[in-house]
Amino acid sequence: MKQEEDYEPKIYLLPNLMTAGNLVCGFLAIMTIINAISKGGIDNLEDSRILFERAIWFILTGCLFDVLDGRLARLGGQESPFGKEFDSIADIVSFGVAPALLVQSVIMNEFSGSFPIIVASIYLVCGGMRLARFNCIATYGQEASGHFKGFPIPAAAGLISALTLFVLWVSDTGKDLNRLKIVFLFLMVFLSYLMVSSIRYPSFKKVNWNTQKSLGWVVVAFILLFLTIIYHEWLPALLMVIYAVYGLVRPFIGNKLRKEIEEEILSPEEEENENNESVGTSDA
Repeated sequence: MKQEEDYEPKIYLLPNLMTAGNLVCGFLAIMTIINAISKGGIDNLEDSRILFERAIWFILTGCLFDVLDGRLARLGGQESPFGKEFDSIADIVSFGVAPALLVQSVIMNEFSGSFPIIVASIYLVCGGMRLARFNCIATYGQEASGHFKGFPIPAAAGLISALTLFVLWVSDTGKDLNRLKIVFLFLMVFLSYLMVSSIRYPSFKKVNWNTQKSLGWVVVAFILLFLTIIYHEWLPALLMVIYAVYGLVRPFIGNKLRKEIEEEILSPEEEENENNESVGTSDA
């Protein structure tokens, strides 16, 4: 009998290099959080604040790498099963373990018992399930390029990181953070649900260098980017909250208005298919 050759998956350098950068950012974020805890953590912000903030920026940089690896793979026609699996492994570290550890260390450490660890674990498990479901959908060719099914885990990590940065900023004012931390606790549970839900969120995969908009929209985008850099303590958190809320209210927005909002995200064919599918499904 003819011996079968071992299967060797294709590994494209540039996209997987970006994924490796994402994975390294996740590892650095975890190590930085551990160092912050060793210096007293939230109880000694004078020494640990800069480490917590550095960990947040590592996670957000991982989000940037995650965007780049997919864009480069699609741009060069270099999407592969290896890339999808590698990306999921990197995502569970950078957007699952790191944010869970960050929140458990900064926000929920004051809650008694094992409750904070349980909440962080629920987020981590739901994030892993979210990635596994995404890979299954992509494997069977049912992935839609215009939207995500469930809240994407990089967005969840970005929201958690941005809100943690906001909490650290508010702590400088001397205000009581107990109520804010309780809200954050419920938010973690709700984000866990959103990730495994069937709620649809725009994927922004259609936005690329060929995307055309009027001069007014370009100016608005630059102004928003400029303001985000200046007010990085709270504006990124606000933008991420708006994105999370948009998925919840999206089914109640009229087709015309929704098309105007997402005209750079969904092609007409995808929008039409989505409208037809929403007629027969309860989650739309």
